[in-house]
Amino acid sequence: MSTNVAEQRSSPARTCWAWAIATFLGIGRLGPGPGTWASLETVLLWWLITRVTPAPHLRLVAALIALIVIAIGIPASTRVARESGIHDPGFVVIDEVAGQMIPLILAPVVWKYLLLSFILFRCFDILKPPPLRALERLPDGVGIMLDDVGAGIYALVVLAVVLKFWPAL
Repeated sequence: MSTNVAEQRSSPARTCWAWAIATFLGIGRLGPGPGTWASLETVLLWWLITRVTPAPHLRLVAALIALIVIAIGIPASTRVARESGIHDPGFVVIDEVAGQMIPLILAPVVWKYLLLSFILFRCFDILKPPPLRALERLPDGVGIMLDDVGAGIYALVVLAVVLKFWPAL
């Protein structure tokens, strides 16, 4: 028997739904920077969703998507972290999807604001200003998800300030 077959048999079983969600259907396996790819894909999918969603409901839809992604992302990322044996696996990117959706709640559907929401979220996610680093240390999927949710909230606040004081961006 080859080593690969023996390794596959001895490796723990993977929960398919959790791995599909946590890796955002495999985007977490892209490199380099799987979190950036997941954020970019989120913005692109949001833009597509806005094409078929009535304008008065966009903020509500974005908020609902963010809440749903958080709600399913916590158990999915918990399961994947446990099954992989890695505290915060880099290939788990559902947290970036949730975090990126948060500034999109306010972002006008214009390329400049979509790009700004992407840049702001990625900056806060990478830099992790206080208390985001502390949130990362929470157990399992809660820690995996909440630091990115916090980064999304920071991006939302900065975007709101830009919209208020520099609306002609």
